Amino acid sequence: QVQLAESGGGLVQAGGSLRLSCAASRSISSFVTLGWYRQAPGNQRELVARITSGGDTYYVDSVKGRFTISRDNAENMVYLQMNLLKPEDTAVYYCKGQASLLNAYWGQGTQVTVSS
Repeated sequence: QVQLAESGGGLVQAGGSLRLSCAASRSISSFVTLGWYRQAPGNQRELVARITSGGDTYYVDSVKGRFTISRDNAENMVYLQMNLLKPEDTAVYYCKGQASLLNAYWGQGTQVTVSS
């Protein structure tokens, strides 16, 4: 079992920045992928960014050029740097760790609110 805990959310004005952090309770170096998802009210949870064990990254089109995902295996941390935030980025952001094909873990989420 792995516990994931997100932090760093909050209220920010449009154009501002936030850095989300996800702390894992044990080593994440072997995790296949680590990702950030978000869910806005009335919407389905969507993948925002993902990073593989090899460091390859994927971003949903709406955040490309503004968000950066990174991982620190030594510290068991995953980060999401969010710049040039827009009101439509408002959502609860979740960290997900895919330990293997069948084992995935989710954090409890952190609220990000972007005011216009």
